[in-house]
Amino acid sequence: MSGRIITVAQQKGGSGKTTLAVNLAVSLHRLGHSVALVDTDPQGSMGRWFIERMETRGEDEALDFSTSSAWGASYESEKLKKRFDYVIVDTPPKIDSDLRPALRVADLVIVPVATSHVDLWATEGVLDLARREKSPVMVVLNRVRSNTRLAVEVAEKAAELGATVAATQIANRVGYAETLGLGLGVMEHSRNGAARDEMDALTAEVLAAMA
Repeated sequence: MSGRIITVAQQKGGSGKTTLAVNLAVSLHRLGHSVALVDTDPQGSMGRWFIERMETRGEDEALDFSTSSAWGASYESEKLKKRFDYVIVDTPPKIDSDLRPALRVADLVIVPVATSHVDLWATEGVLDLARREKSPVMVVLNRVRSNTRLAVEVAEKAAELGATVAATQIANRVGYAETLGLGLGVMEHSRNGAARDEMDALTAEVLAAMA
């Protein structure tokens, strides 16, 4: 059985795409799955994370990394899914024709949305492009500040756009930034129990969406 492809996309920068992608990869890896990461973002943050991880943890046959142009994402992903259970594609913060290959091959497109109306407006372009490619989408509220009415409003508006909104919300926690710089996921650091729980819950939702 070939692997599944997850594309993480958002038009607006600062939405936490890379952080979400690598933490999802670590979570799937800890469940016993093999995972390949594909970075199509010229900024290269995912690559820096992977280098840090290699330096501290060494090579791991079940967790691999490669880069690709946006146009080459479909070819690279299709190739990798023959060897890995999951392929996670990180994309640049823009929406244009270059993004279409990464959306087209995706079994699920994850769209992180920080809790602001500006971020929600930026999401409309991603959702429209994903619809054209007939790709299933899950919006994930990211960097959420707890107990705020704004988070509820953004979730409601995202649902009105016709998107599936994950029940799990990812909080605005320092632990995500700290572990990213160490080449880790939040679930690999003992002080991040709450973050680990929400990533476990989100991973379960992602797996269920692709079942």
